[in-house]
Amino acid sequence: MDGSADCVVVGGGLVGTALALELGLRGATVVVVDRHDPGRASDAGAGILSPETSQDPSAGAFAVGIAAAGHYERLTDRVGADGDVGTGYARTGSLLVAERPGDDATMDAAATLILGRGVGVEEVDPVGARGHFPVLGTVRRALHNPHARRVDGRVLRNALQAEAERLGATWRHGRVTGMVTAGERVQGVRTDGGDIATGAVALCGGAWTGELAGDLGVDLPVGPLKGQIVHLRLAGVDTSAWTIVQPVLGFYLVPWPDGRIACGGTMEAAAGFDHRVTADGVHQLLREGLRTAPGLGAAEVVEVRVGSRPVTSDGVPLVGAVPGWSNVFLATGHGADGLLLGPWSAAVLADPMVGASGAGRPDRPLHSVADPVVAAELARWSPDRFGG
Repeated sequence: MDGSADCVVVGGGLVGTALALELGLRGATVVVVDRHDPGRASDAGAGILSPETSQDPSAGAFAVGIAAAGHYERLTDRVGADGDVGTGYARTGSLLVAERPGDDATMDAAATLILGRGVGVEEVDPVGARGHFPVLGTVRRALHNPHARRVDGRVLRNALQAEAERLGATWRHGRVTGMVTAGERVQGVRTDGGDIATGAVALCGGAWTGELAGDLGVDLPVGPLKGQIVHLRLAGVDTSAWTIVQPVLGFYLVPWPDGRIACGGTMEAAAGFDHRVTADGVHQLLREGLRTAPGLGAAEVVEVRVGSRPVTSDGVPLVGAVPGWSNVFLATGHGADGLLLGPWSAAVLADPMVGASGAGRPDRPLHSVADPVVAAELARWSPDRFGG
């Protein structure tokens, strides 16, 4: 072996980097192997964190979303303690809006569900909604969520890496070429830069995780869902205090400082790992974005980001131990909710991973799942559901 670590994390996106930090906080030594594939989801995501306005009726999914959002507060407080380190995280609020008569039935159902949760979301006057996002067009109905947040996945990932490295984690740029195994354990990870002996491995390769699991004889139905997001800029306009806009049927708008607005994102299930910016994708984004906010017509098109969201065949994330292996773990398959659920998934996975490695301080966990509703939802995420 050319090196060793208590834990090896394969994949250096937001989930893998958050896991490296969580493992370091528990006293484990960590190596992250990252080939940084073009189209990594955390580099492209718009970063909406608004579980309060989720239209998923599942109580378990809602409870996990709230837990994941709460984890963000603790995580960003830690990595942002140094004033020189930006996290890309801010509380902005959001609007869920209906714009056309055809939206009414969907909005009625959404409002009944969301307002019934009693989590501080309130209906606001449609005209007054424009005060939260001044370039909005016609609004028929609007719900305001004061708790919604946004996060820049690129900025946060870099901040998490800096904190993980401060705790001793190291990064290797390269490709995993196989595993060194004995019985039901992985003893080392083979890379194109040398082999790493380890006590536990986590596969956090996003939409590419299936090929990594294939090295262990495990067939996982996870693959890419392409998304394109266009970034616009309104010259000379301070958009830092604007709220996120989520049409009940349509593309979202996420404001950032310095006049930047992100509009996204397409859902292109048949595209595979195609990371090209396409005319049809940009056309969809601009058509729908300008319908929602006609005042963006004079905005400059700054860039288009393209990412591959990792999705599973049943739409449920994969977080937990890999079937048939005692020290290999997974964290992927979060789909469009990766920026919300990814860091929390890393915190959940860290304790069992440290325990399997025989290192660190598994007797003093920093994260626990006490809510039985959350625990039941997390059990649904187990990779065991797809067999060995």
